[in-house]
Amino acid sequence: MAEISTSADAGPYAGRELSDPRPRPDFTLTAQGGARFDFAQETSGQPTLLFFGYANCPDVCPTTMADVALALRSVPEDVAARTQVVFVTTDPARDTPKFLGEYLARFDAELPNRFVGLTGTPAEVESAQGAAEVSLAEAGGTMHATSLLLYGPDDVARVMFSAGDTAEEIAEDLTTVTGS
Repeated sequence: MAEISTSADAGPYAGRELSDPRPRPDFTLTAQGGARFDFAQETSGQPTLLFFGYANCPDVCPTTMADVALALRSVPEDVAARTQVVFVTTDPARDTPKFLGEYLARFDAELPNRFVGLTGTPAEVESAQGAAEVSLAEAGGTMHATSLLLYGPDDVARVMFSAGDTAEEIAEDLTTVTGS
């Protein structure tokens, strides 16, 4: 796994700067509409927030999605319009494409881009986590990493957020990576 900077003052980001930037991962899963979604191809060149969690999560997942929605509502309109948000379930047994779509619709109302919910077989989801360099979920997907990765238009993640980071910090780093 990549190292994370321990000093908040070390770089230009409000979130945690990755000492080893991560390239946009290449994986394909099933989107909430039922179609296959090639993450690298569908999000290439766009600021993208990637999170692994599950829809029945009682705390971190809904809080993170709410913070992302608040951040997108506070950035310049063109930044929000270019930003993709992708939520990959760590609980594919319960999070069907339809259920993911209904869950994410609670957060993305009135935003220019709908959040994308992805699911697949347990092996596909584990492969996606590996490709994104996040820890594999355990306990049927209910114990998962809380990393929210921000990929810039250059297809590289240099910053990540976790539980406790704020919508303001996410918004600040979205404007930083987009140059807005």
